Amino acid sequence: MKPGTFTQIYIQLVFSPKHREYLLTEKIRPRILEYMSGIATNLGHKPIIINGVDDHVHIFLGHNPKMSVSDTVKELKRSSSILINEKRLVVGKFEWQEGYGGFSYGHSQIGNVFNYIKDQETHHQKRTFKDEYIEFLNKFEIKFEDQYLFEFFD
Repeated sequence: MKPGTFTQIYIQLVFSPKHREYLLTEKIRPRILEYMSGIATNLGHKPIIINGVDDHVHIFLGHNPKMSVSDTVKELKRSSSILINEKRLVVGKFEWQEGYGGFSYGHSQIGNVFNYIKDQETHHQKRTFKDEYIEFLNKFEIKFEDQYLFEFFD
């Protein structure tokens, strides 16, 4: 970045394993989430919190404007898939589902987003990922067609 360039961009990313399989078990999830934090850091982003449940992850970061959001997601998925497959953390070949959700926030919202992501397991005792995801899309006034959403089987 050039001198005199200042940014403050906070992004929450949400995505899921292919076919929304429940592969991100409590046993392997911490290792995967920690690895994703390292990936984000190496890309020049500032990970704030990364958490999830068996069928999806939430990544909240201070976004490095040198890299597009889509390239960030592509690298997070690519690198974490390599780790999962090389270390055989799941049975069979692991892949992330195509697509992602990306939502922007202001500095004053960091605490609320952090706490929301921290409490993922509690949230998903009461509602499904599909309900959560559609609520995000509606809250951010993102137009969508059901046929282009993640594959939801619940």
